[in-house]
Parts: sequence; structure tokens; C-alpha cells
Amino acid sequence: MKKVLFTAKVDSHIVNFHIPYIKWFKDMGYEVHVASNGDSCIPYVDVKYNLNFERNPLSFKNLKVYFKLKQIINDNKYELIHCHTPIGGALTRLASKKARKDGCTVIYTAHGFHFLNGGGKINWLIFYPIEKFLAKYTDCLITINQEDYNLAVKKNFKSGEIKLVNGVGVDLDKYTISNEKEKKILRKKNFLSNNDFVLIYVAELNSNKNQGMAIDAIDILRCKIENIKLLLVGEGVLKEEYKEKITSLGLQNNIYMLGQRNDVNELLKLSDVAISTSRREGLPRNIMEAMATGLPIIVTNSRGNRDLVSDKLNGYVIGIDEKNELAEKINILYEDIYLRKSLGQKSLELVDKYSLKVVFNDMVAIYKRYIKS
Repeated sequence: MKKVLFTAKVDSHIVNFHIPYIKWFKDMGYEVHVASNGDSCIPYVDVKYNLNFERNPLSFKNLKVYFKLKQIINDNKYELIHCHTPIGGALTRLASKKARKDGCTVIYTAHGFHFLNGGGKINWLIFYPIEKFLAKYTDCLITINQEDYNLAVKKNFKSGEIKLVNGVGVDLDKYTISNEKEKKILRKKNFLSNNDFVLIYVAELNSNKNQGMAIDAIDILRCKIENIKLLLVGEGVLKEEYKEKITSLGLQNNIYMLGQRNDVNELLKLSDVAISTSRREGLPRNIMEAMATGLPIIVTNSRGNRDLVSDKLNGYVIGIDEKNELAEKINILYEDIYLRKSLGQKSLELVDKYSLKVVFNDMVAIYKRYIKS
């Protein structure tokens, strides 16, 4: 039977972003294998390999993963391999060198190059030469934002071809605009008042997502906007640090840390504004989901964010770490409900090209170019 392999650093990446494509290969008669860190039971997957990818590319543990991955690839004679995440992509492409000579196609999706603006000098020194070198072992390099695509072309990355696909897609059937009645019901369900001014930020709690900036902005505004609420949705390494900061500032009644949630679509529907204070992005699905819900959006000026939000068109683009600017833009939207509605309407109009249907068709077209049947 024909076989394909998907790889990524962790199971959650596969589960969150790639199930539609795994299902497509199954429907096409392929045996689907996945190699990632974790022991999840992933839908439509025939064989799951638990490989302990380490985030640090210089970690000695990754050498063991490389040899195991190389054995898996050489033993299974895959027709196509699609790899994701910097470490998963790097080790997979190195391990696939012999397989490519035997006819295997290797596709790599860069979910935001780690070395570009916001990544820091260390990331540039480490990840840029790695990505440039490994491009020659890549049949198709897929970028998900304009800046990454332009760089790969300008720097002459030696992959077989370079494509731009608009992220991983947002399900426009799941993420929809709410009416006032539904909004009231959802707020009551989540112990929020109809008079609350609700902001939402859906992201992993880490230094890159930079939730501390959002917390500081709420601290600035809490006297001016007494009914302001910020929903922080997600888990992460900075969870306890942020909890302590919220408590020390006395913001427990203004900022709610909700953890990982399965009802993000409902939380977006009850919100007034979506925000992102991240330093670096690929093409953020949390922003696409907010757009599909018809929300005005405030984002920091990082790539990926800039692809989705245009200043004063469907929201505001502000400086990274500019907490006062964030507070100013939040206050503008608080005071003008008609502005919120007009910016939110533009979000709805702009999100169509990022729909799961459009992105799915783009990805399938790429797959069809490389599979033999």
C-alpha cells in the first residue's frame, strides 16, 4: 500500500492543523504514518511513532531522534513526506536524503521562520543557516505569510519550488458572528455581564506571545474602564508568572486565565475585541478565527499579524511592547461601538481567502502535483 508520513515536534501540532489532510490521504487509499512527540490517538492515522524531538536544535537527544527517524523512513518507502515545525522539519529532511534519491517527495511547511523580525539575533544565527542549508533537501517549501515567502525567494533558497499558502485555514462553519441574543446567553453562561467590555487573547502563555504587555494595558485602563475584562485562553510555561502578576496588580476581577478551552468559538462570540501582543507569528489562526467571528482586532506589528490586520481597516497595528499604545487603542474601541462594528465587518470580508476550504484546496493541489496516482 502507498504510504505517506507527517512529522512535527509534538502531537498537538498534527491534531490542531493537519487532520483534514491526513483524512484526504486516507480517502485516496494511502496508509498514513505520523512521527511526533506524544502518544495521542490521532484520527485517520494508521501508524504513530512517538519521537522525542527537542526544541533546542543543538541538543544531543535529537541525534537519537534523527537515527530513529532515518530508520523509519528507509524501512517504509514513503511516497511523500510532509514535515512541520523547525526541529521536526530539520531532522526529517536530513533523515530523508536517501529516500529522496529513491523517489520520495519531501514537503516542508515553515510555520513562520524563527529567524525573522521578532525572533532575535540568536535565532537568526542558528535557524537561518539551517533553513537555507536544508532547502536543497526540500522538493517543495511552503511558506504561510508574505514576508517569509519573499525572503525565501530573495535569499535563493534552493528547494525545488517555493509556494505561498494562506496558513492552515479557519473553519468558517465553526467560527461565525453572533447576534445580541446569543451574545447575552454566552455571557451569562460564562459569568460575564452584558455591560462588560470583553477583550480576548487566545494563545500559548509564553514570552513570544507576550501576554504581559496585555496585562499591563489592562492595569493602565482599569480606572477609566471599570467594566473591562480580558480573557486569556491557553496554557504555557508562564502561567504561574502571569497569575502572580495579575494578583500583585489586583486585577483578579479584570483578567481571567481560562486555560485550554474547547469552546473558543463561543468565547470569541461573547467578546467585543480580539487582541494579540505577540513578538513573532507565522500566520496566526487565533486572529483568523477572530476575524471570522466579526471582531475588530488589535495586533502588534509582527509578520503574520500584518498579513491579517491592516491599521484602521479591520483593527489597529501597534508597536511591540507598546503597552500605552495598546491601552489607547482599546479605549478608542471602548468608546465607539459603531467603529467596533465597522472594523469587525471588514474582518468578516477579509477572512474568506483564509478559509479552510480555500487553504485545503490549495494544499491538495500541491499534493496532487507530487503523488504518483
